[in-house]
Amino acid sequence: MPKDYYKTLGVEKNASKDEMKKAFHKLAHKHHPDKNKGDDTKFKEVNEAYQVLSDDKKRASYDQFGNADGPQGFGGGGFGGQGGFGGFDFRNGQNGMEFDMGDLGDIFGDFFNGGRSKAKAHKGRDLQTEITLSFEESIFGVEKKINVNKQSICNVCNGTGAKVGTKMDTCKTCGGQGQVREVRRSILGNFESVKTCETCFGSGKIPTQKCSECRGSGITKRNEEISVKIPTGVNNGESLRVRGKGEAMQGGEAGDLYIKLNIKSHLIYTREDSNLIMDLKIKLTDALLGMTYNLKTLDGKNIEVKIPESINHKDMLRVKGQGVPTAYSRGDIIIRISVDIPKKLSHKSKEMIEELKKEGL
Repeated sequence: MPKDYYKTLGVEKNASKDEMKKAFHKLAHKHHPDKNKGDDTKFKEVNEAYQVLSDDKKRASYDQFGNADGPQGFGGGGFGGQGGFGGFDFRNGQNGMEFDMGDLGDIFGDFFNGGRSKAKAHKGRDLQTEITLSFEESIFGVEKKINVNKQSICNVCNGTGAKVGTKMDTCKTCGGQGQVREVRRSILGNFESVKTCETCFGSGKIPTQKCSECRGSGITKRNEEISVKIPTGVNNGESLRVRGKGEAMQGGEAGDLYIKLNIKSHLIYTREDSNLIMDLKIKLTDALLGMTYNLKTLDGKNIEVKIPESINHKDMLRVKGQGVPTAYSRGDIIIRISVDIPKKLSHKSKEMIEELKKEGL
């Protein structure tokens, strides 16, 4: 059954190009798949209808033959084929006009924001570094100071680029707005976009005399000491992101600093999630008769742990609340028992064990 493109756009057969264009914009805005409750299928149907009816030759062929496969042929079975986005042929455009693809997201962003886009903020380069923590620091957290050589705000002019004590003039390029507007043509019409002024870098002001330290750029490269709070319970190899501590950008925001954490091993403890694991080797007699072990926790506490009699090799004891701090609680210390079996026995020891053997032990 032939498609009724006029019905799809909701216009009369004698509708003007302007009427069809307005109808198309309204429906495309309503059904665009990126919008809430958008409909991709209807969006493509609207695109297809508009592509046909907005072209004089295609519209005449459609009016005469009633479908897209008439002798004038304009699609060979649809508009979702080569070069198209939901029916658009960006290679040829309409009436032989070529369009600059640029960033499709910007084009549709302009359209669905009233034909006007905002200037995108420039951002400085992200940086990476790494630090080494002790095992205790990784468990309980710590504040570290690190030095990073990077592009930073000039500490003489505070980023203005002006010599101290001199005035700032209004930027003539943008008229003090910090932004300049430009008109772009696209398949959906003309769009006004906004970009940061490249003369004043978005400040709207330019120095009458430049800062001697940064030569008017507002940025200098130097070593900067950065204080970083390491949270509790971090793991080896993790990276922390410190916002705004990357390289500075005049007229924009600074990049971010990524810090990779290298954690030293501990002589006694290892970590499993929120628990601390340690191995305790005890004598055979202590395994049989029990004992008291003086445990030193990571935060310096001395705790007496009772090893029960007749404990087995590879048994585990739990000391609650002395492990890794978490948001709501603290993990435990797990003690893995290892019974040290003597390799050599004295004559007297053998006699005593023989007596135990006779008792069935």
